[in-house]
Amino acid sequence: MVEPGFFRADFLDARSLSVSPSVIPDYDETVGAMRNFAAHANHAQPGDPAKLAKAMLELVNAADPPVRMPFGSDTVARIEAKTASVAEELNR
Repeated sequence: MVEPGFFRADFLDARSLSVSPSVIPDYDETVGAMRNFAAHANHAQPGDPAKLAKAMLELVNAADPPVRMPFGSDTVARIEAKTASVAEELNR
């Protein structure tokens, strides 16, 4: 399972990201926040697509690949935060 984070590519531009023309104020904190993120993050994402491509080739050619493969510092940070949260719950 490949778990990519955000990489500097055209994924967030108008050629690949469809955005509804309707804006509903009740969703400003959720959908609105993601819409704002997408508008300002395009080509400023932390991941290097060339490094991702190289790593993906290594992964598909690996003799014993991992079941889960997170790519990108943002993905690793989210997994670490989730793991810490679950560990905290277990400790309680």
